[in-house]
Amino acid sequence: MGGVELDLGQVRAFVAVAGHLHFGRAAEELSISQQAVSKRVARLEAALGVPLFTRGSVELTEAGRRFLDPAREALRAAEAAVGAVHAAGRPLRIDLWGHLYGPARTVAPVIEEGPELDVELGMGRDLPAAAAALLRGDVDAAFGRVHPPLPDGLAHRLVRLEPVDVLVAAGDPLAAAASVRPRDLAGRVLWFPAAADRLDFINRFCEEFGLRAASGGANLGMEHLLSGLAAEPGRITLLPADAPLPAGSGVRAIPVVDPTPLYAWSLMWPRQSPHPMLPALLSRFAEYGRRHRWLEHDPDRDWLPGEAAPSAR
Repeated sequence: MGGVELDLGQVRAFVAVAGHLHFGRAAEELSISQQAVSKRVARLEAALGVPLFTRGSVELTEAGRRFLDPAREALRAAEAAVGAVHAAGRPLRIDLWGHLYGPARTVAPVIEEGPELDVELGMGRDLPAAAAALLRGDVDAAFGRVHPPLPDGLAHRLVRLEPVDVLVAAGDPLAAAASVRPRDLAGRVLWFPAAADRLDFINRFCEEFGLRAASGGANLGMEHLLSGLAAEPGRITLLPADAPLPAGSGVRAIPVVDPTPLYAWSLMWPRQSPHPMLPALLSRFAEYGRRHRWLEHDPDRDWLPGEAAPSAR
């Protein structure tokens, strides 16, 4: 078995058929003829010495089921190897998501202190979109809040824990408070301009402290968020403490204490053949984070959702 040399074209044909359980649809995906797909799979089976599909119903055999995950991994590794050849001569592409919380506030100063870093920043929609872009090779790294489940093949490192404030309208009864405890917010509606199922941090906070999450429609930016809060004094939301509020917004940011919620920012990248500049970027994040105490965490004082931890992964 150790002498078998896999043909990646044959492996790709097998994976396509396994995904569709149909030779014709696999041929459409690969933009080749159905006959060519059949021949590639037959040659692969001959090389391995076992059938991978039952004929007629097109189901995976036991050998085919065992072969499928390693076959997919082999294709990912091959694509990563090709990408690595070309990566050295181009910038490191980073997608940011969680734009209302200002991820560029954390990324920009780190990059500015690293003259050796040649970086291009782009916008990602959310964590699933960023993960998919990494696995496709469209970007080299992504930055935002990372939480499980993550697809296989991705690594991530926590780089910043940022305290969170509650935002209220100037006319809200809480507006005069110097600070507020999470349990003082119990029963209130926590508003956010995005679909509720995409708001992992907000949902976890609400579950922990007895609030209700409500979607405010599309994310139209900070100005829209603040105008919505000012227009309806009953609305409240959360925002990282270092995110600047424009003057005259009619909204107050009140520190949350006892415990203080921490928003976890992470860098994520593909495990297979990462961009050559990634180690330098991680080193810059670690150095800047140490100086600015980005990973300080006291379990008796702070609150983090269960999967977050102030350590590298």
